[in-house]
Amino acid sequence: MANVDVDNIYDYIVVGGGTAGLVVASRLSEDDQTRVLVIEAGADHQHDPLVETPGLLAALLGNEEYDWNFASVPQETLRNRRVHLSRGKGLGGSSAINFMASVFPSRGSIDSWGELGNTGWSFDSMAPYYQKFFTRHEPGKKVQEIARIDNLDASLSGHGPVQLSFGDEDAYGVSHSSWMDACASLGFKNSNDPMSGSVNGALQVLASIDPASKTRSHAATAFYGENVRRRSNLTVLTETSVQKIEFQGQDSEVVAVGVILKLKDGSLKTIRAGREVVLAAGAVHSPQVLEVSGIGGRRLLEQNGIRVIIDNPGVGENLQDHAMVCQSYEVQDNIASTDKFRDPNLVEAAINQYQKDRGGPLGSSTNSGAFLPMVDGKGRMSVDARKDLLEAHVHDSSPRNLLLKEKFVAGEPLFSLLWFHGQINVPDKSSSFGDYISSSQPQNFLTILNSPGHPLSRGTCHIQSPDINVPPVVDPKYMSHPADLEVMARSVMFGETLMSTEPLRSKVLMPGGARMPEFVPDDIEKAKEVIRTRLISNMHLSGTCAMLPRDQGGVVDENLLVHGTRNLRVIDASIFPLIPIGNIQSTVYAVAEKGADLIKQAQP
Repeated sequence: MANVDVDNIYDYIVVGGGTAGLVVASRLSEDDQTRVLVIEAGADHQHDPLVETPGLLAALLGNEEYDWNFASVPQETLRNRRVHLSRGKGLGGSSAINFMASVFPSRGSIDSWGELGNTGWSFDSMAPYYQKFFTRHEPGKKVQEIARIDNLDASLSGHGPVQLSFGDEDAYGVSHSSWMDACASLGFKNSNDPMSGSVNGALQVLASIDPASKTRSHAATAFYGENVRRRSNLTVLTETSVQKIEFQGQDSEVVAVGVILKLKDGSLKTIRAGREVVLAAGAVHSPQVLEVSGIGGRRLLEQNGIRVIIDNPGVGENLQDHAMVCQSYEVQDNIASTDKFRDPNLVEAAINQYQKDRGGPLGSSTNSGAFLPMVDGKGRMSVDARKDLLEAHVHDSSPRNLLLKEKFVAGEPLFSLLWFHGQINVPDKSSSFGDYISSSQPQNFLTILNSPGHPLSRGTCHIQSPDINVPPVVDPKYMSHPADLEVMARSVMFGETLMSTEPLRSKVLMPGGARMPEFVPDDIEKAKEVIRTRLISNMHLSGTCAMLPRDQGGVVDENLLVHGTRNLRVIDASIFPLIPIGNIQSTVYAVAEKGADLIKQAQP
């Protein structure tokens, strides 16, 4: 950890060295005349084999060295279960502990941001920023054949530091081809590049894995590699927490003048910001930092004895997440499944192979998936059926939900499905997300992760103490909007239909094999019960510092400046006004790239 002189003033202070924060810091420090400080509460996991090795991610989840391991309040809609919410702790943030799935959003997902009043935000305006953060490595011909990859557009392959790949030939098998063929037979063959914004069907999911080294490619390796670490104008403090942001001024003239830090040795330091403070602490910590610093709802702040700097009750509201319902199916013996690694001999062999030549299952992550419109047990729902269902269950008049309703009727992808090559267990009580992926059942499984891409339910994330070290209260309110439960139940029914479709039924499923859960695919009430007992988080928390007009609950404007301040920005997933469909990692990177440009453009 670098030493910081208490009298130093940095041009930019970036709070959070995660997926977004390191992008912003790296881009700003490209100018060697600009001095940048990054503050990260977690450690520097450079060269840590648990982070670097793709197949060891289960060891990260719930491990306090890498994972904040939040849990929701009991969810009334889920039989009062608490849901575990893993969040990355350390340089790289959640990009260093997630499942490495690199999924890109639909055009409609991002266009909706601009349609809500955010000038300059659209799929077309964001496209260059998606292209800027990654480089896609094209699959070999054999992989293309097995995985049915025939729709890639080379012009979309990017030119950035995060490495994306499909994996080697030996990582693919009959489960991948059968998924694609079954989806196609149900009318969901996708003919467009998954990065095009026009996906409506099956796809093979890219992984953020460097194909040369077979290691995880995340924000710290991509944006804080050796060349960046040597920059004399960039200082990164790890195991250091921000206690609060300090302000001067009032009304619309509030200026962030610095931050109070707690260093690893327990001492407090005040660091001044010459230009801006950038809050990039994520959807849980960013609203927490704002509230303990005096920006939030007046009533909440005064209850906690915090002086109100800006009264904005939108802080910590609008919490969104991609919940996922886990449907696990026993598979035939020849199908790859992580459940086989309950055998310690197989684990030892895999580790030895990876250490020898980076080969074998520990160096890859290959998943099939799909973007789907509104479906039910029979397949694609008609326009009239979609409209009738939404008219019956969407009665609120918020601009966000009315916009989503319009897009759903028009056929916007509403669900994402993703293979997980193993079983998912959802006990009534558990200690971390890692418990969900433990192989407690003796059979070998594959699991469909069935996730609503645009939930209408909204949760909250608020402080319960003025002490930043006391975790905030996170309440996602999963399935609290009646439409979410109705459309999700129909998607669960479709999952059963898909798995009963050839060639999945005969080539992948074990005849008469176990299923978790067991239910009749045309019984919607039982499908709802599956949701209540098998829903967990996809770890895509977002929206708690929404980019919206202030009178609509917004916290930041279209330039990502906190309403009422002159130089405090939020740049992370918390600014999403609406969560985009699919895994949000790619959109966090793109928002950070755009945010860095907005900062540069604001300078004289």
